[in-house]
Amino acid sequence: MSSRQEQPIIVGLDIGTTKVVAIAGRKNEYGKLEILSVGRTESQGVRHGVVMNIDQCIRSIQVAIEKCLSNNTDLDIKEVYVGIAGQHIKSLQTRGDRMRQGNDSEITRQEIDALINDQKNTFIPAGDEIIDIVPQEFFVDDMQTTLSPIGMNGVKIGANFHIVTGDRNAIRNIKRCVERSELKTKDLVLQPLASAAAVMSLEDLEAGVAIVDIGGGTTDMAVFFDGILKHTAVIPYAGVNITNDIHYGLGVLRAQAEQLKVQFGTAHADHANSNSYITIPGLKGLPPKEISVKNLAHIIQARTQEILDYVLYHLKQIGLEKRLYGGIILTGGGASLKHITQLTEYVTGLSARIGLPNEHLAGGHSEDINDPMYSTCIGLILRGYDDFENGNSKASQNNLVHISLDDNVQEQTTIVESVEDQNYPHTQEEIGKKRSKQIGKIFDGLKNKLMSMFEDEEDRKFD
Repeated sequence: MSSRQEQPIIVGLDIGTTKVVAIAGRKNEYGKLEILSVGRTESQGVRHGVVMNIDQCIRSIQVAIEKCLSNNTDLDIKEVYVGIAGQHIKSLQTRGDRMRQGNDSEITRQEIDALINDQKNTFIPAGDEIIDIVPQEFFVDDMQTTLSPIGMNGVKIGANFHIVTGDRNAIRNIKRCVERSELKTKDLVLQPLASAAAVMSLEDLEAGVAIVDIGGGTTDMAVFFDGILKHTAVIPYAGVNITNDIHYGLGVLRAQAEQLKVQFGTAHADHANSNSYITIPGLKGLPPKEISVKNLAHIIQARTQEILDYVLYHLKQIGLEKRLYGGIILTGGGASLKHITQLTEYVTGLSARIGLPNEHLAGGHSEDINDPMYSTCIGLILRGYDDFENGNSKASQNNLVHISLDDNVQEQTTIVESVEDQNYPHTQEEIGKKRSKQIGKIFDGLKNKLMSMFEDEEDRKFD
């Protein structure tokens, strides 16, 4: 592990429907992530993860970055890892093969890169743009290998790929907002991938879990079983829908509805006191209004249960509704709803817990950061370090160099630790190296498997 001075400061930028968060972090000598500063503000101009108003979004980004800088005056933020989500994300599967000229020589990384680059010529729907090219499994002379074929011999190399695409205008709008905020987009990372990397461990992957990220505009879902991603889905209902239900159902302002949800709301109406009432100020000239806590809970539970019904529907589709021994991990801002774990267990029949982004954080960090709403942003920083430590970012010690989306390709790795990695570390330096490898393997495993099952949600119809 490199020394502390050699570790770059990496910034994650989560542009959500309800909030924009910028977090700066750096790894310590033990391979754990130290949070250097956090900036957060309300999001304007974004709906369901898609930029709808450029100027408003730019201002939100600027405020979040300014707050991050003001909390740590030693920072100089130039580049950021940005999360991307939304129903415009699509994927398609391709197969690539290359005949080798010198079949007696070992397969090199350059040959693998060339095989991956060939997929840039794949036909994609008009109006879409390639975000990522993800190798799944490799073949040498039609013999499948789950590991990288580098160092092997053969006449032909091939691989199955998942190409992840998104709406060109949606991608450009996000990048434009970042660039006009005087920042460079280091890379765009799918938000459910980032969140999963922040809250999951290798044990979770082995036991089998469903990650349910309840954000502001969408709920992202990823299911893992036997260390492999089995299914992903985007559910178009999330925290904004709950707030709107309260707004219309109780006849209050949206700001009041959000405050009622956060301060007094519960996802399970059985836990609400039927004799409790909340008094809110009336509009100008109107008397104060009393809100029943029980009625508020019923409204929240109805929408939350609808989200969880879709989660159960997707689990049944792949036959894992009773086989996930790790249960369901709830993360995202919506996971902060009171008694949401009890409702999740009631609806799905699986154990549930809140996924906090502290899996890879160093001790002594602020308790404020230990909140599921920060999972995506923490995961973005982990992605940055995964690139840095594996040489994918072409980074120097003092300055991270910008790379384009099409350059964001990396060789297939395996989630399972090698025999060498299982050797017990005895020194602090070895402990740091081992933890760094574990984080990289979790992230690479998620990256290589997540896209392989990503469904085109624009073709899915919800009742």
